[in-house]
Amino acid sequence: MYERHSDPLLPRPLFLRRLALHALTAGGIVAGSLGIGMLGYHLLGKQAWIDAFLNSAMLLGGMGQIGDLSSTPAKLFAALFALYAGLVLIAVTTLILAPVLHRVLHSVHLEESDLPGNAEP
Repeated sequence: MYERHSDPLLPRPLFLRRLALHALTAGGIVAGSLGIGMLGYHLLGKQAWIDAFLNSAMLLGGMGQIGDLSSTPAKLFAALFALYAGLVLIAVTTLILAPVLHRVLHSVHLEESDLPGNAEP
């Protein structure tokens, strides 16, 4: 997926494209997770859509649930969704940081002649 340590550093436009693709993928994961959370809170927790959105967004953002749930299925869903949301937060953060960290580590391992602007004649 990424270039090997012996390959030259990826040009900036291609790196920005890679970063944008990772951010788009992360956004898709967050949007899908938000939809799942909203559906669960609305159907099982009998919450209005706006409240279901608020609870899902708060959990996905790493904060916590707003309000109380009364039924056992709603409480089970909320507990499982909270665990899932924590993993999504970690995964999305990693997905966004991976290209940046790879580029930094790749540039550290390059020979000086491989750096942009230091080409040998």
